[in-house]
Amino acid sequence: MENNKISVGLDIGTTKIVAMIGRKNEYGKAEILGIGKSKSLGVHRGVVNNITQTIQSIQQAVQEAEAEAGLKIEDVTVGIAGQHIRSLQHSDYITRANSEVVIDEEDIDRLINQVHKLVMLPGEEIIHVLPQEYKIDGQAEIKEPIGMYGGRLEANFHVVVGQVSSIRNIGRCVKSSGLELEGITLEPLASANAVLSQEEKEAGVALIDIGGGTTDLAVFKDGIIRHTAVIPFGGNVVTEDIKEGCSIIEKQAELLKIKFGSAWPGENKDNEIVSIPGLRGREPKEITLKNLSKIIHARVVEIIEQVYVEIKNYGHEEQKKKLIAGIVLTGGGSQLKHLKQLVEYITGMDTRIGYPNEHLAGDSDDDIASPLFATAVGLVMDGLKRQERRGVEKEVEQMEHVAEEHSEDSMTQEEDIIQQPKKERKSFLDKLTERVKDFLDNAE
Repeated sequence: MENNKISVGLDIGTTKIVAMIGRKNEYGKAEILGIGKSKSLGVHRGVVNNITQTIQSIQQAVQEAEAEAGLKIEDVTVGIAGQHIRSLQHSDYITRANSEVVIDEEDIDRLINQVHKLVMLPGEEIIHVLPQEYKIDGQAEIKEPIGMYGGRLEANFHVVVGQVSSIRNIGRCVKSSGLELEGITLEPLASANAVLSQEEKEAGVALIDIGGGTTDLAVFKDGIIRHTAVIPFGGNVVTEDIKEGCSIIEKQAELLKIKFGSAWPGENKDNEIVSIPGLRGREPKEITLKNLSKIIHARVVEIIEQVYVEIKNYGHEEQKKKLIAGIVLTGGGSQLKHLKQLVEYITGMDTRIGYPNEHLAGDSDDDIASPLFATAVGLVMDGLKRQERRGVEKEVEQMEHVAEEHSEDSMTQEEDIIQQPKKERKSFLDKLTERVKDFLDNAE
């Protein structure tokens, strides 16, 4: 098998690090060849706080995935999240010199580059600039302005901002693990690609990815991403609460949450009790399931309410911004019993649990199609898309090269016109990846 046809997603989370190797099968679905996961040490709320431990965890996950797939991993697509990510809405415009010429990729690049000049807080950098809709000479709601005439090109943008140092630290960990950074993607976007269907994105949907350290939100409407947010709470805070509330150790708290936890206290009878072995010769502890679910309920309500505030900030109550497809829950935290009902109760919106099987090959393991691995599956798909883009660009270059050889003189001008947008059009994340790479190379 050609090694360049495979893609590797590396999800550096707060509780676990997952390396997933995949390729496209003949039906265009992602086939997962190997998966490795390790306990994440050195990451707190999505931000690396211990480089050495993170490197060890990455290497362990990568080795496991390599052993299962029988392949050597070189390049990885990495997801970034963390409490330092925030987003804002911004509109900008450019005035074109000649309105008799149709709008092309270059004009859009000029507009996007202008947004990148926004003044940010110290240490922050713009990660994503996502155009919402365009306006040409005052005509609104234009989805695709290329090929149209007009003098003034305006657009509303969704701008995602993050801390440079956090992104560089992740790059550093990947590089020190002996891997190359192939691409960087925002984790809520990766999860959305893995679990949402195109119809849901069109109708309007809020994706809530409940991880260990953070809860990510991505809102889509009319097929375009409208809002993103990272809330610095996740499943770990729930475990912490159980640990404190029941005076037990973390390992036991985590097991209790997974096995007996429920987000709805009304479900449990008063006489349902679970006995936990005491430490070193101490008496076992008895905990009522009703108390357990009360502790969980209190914290989960807080997390959902914070997410709901963000959904309200997007403005979902307006008729035009209505989220018809409601809410999709994914991530490890979404497996909590009765969470779906609680979310529906608090928000009054239809809710489902999102499994990343939308784009997976039919014979995939049930384990892989778990909400736990939504981000990793999304990162693999992102890597495959990136490779396809590169393949197309190479073909275009080869075709142009052949055309250039055929008629050197007559094609020069035309060739410039064809080639320019192809070279120019690079998503900002590709540029960011290159910048992180350059920075790391120079730092060594």
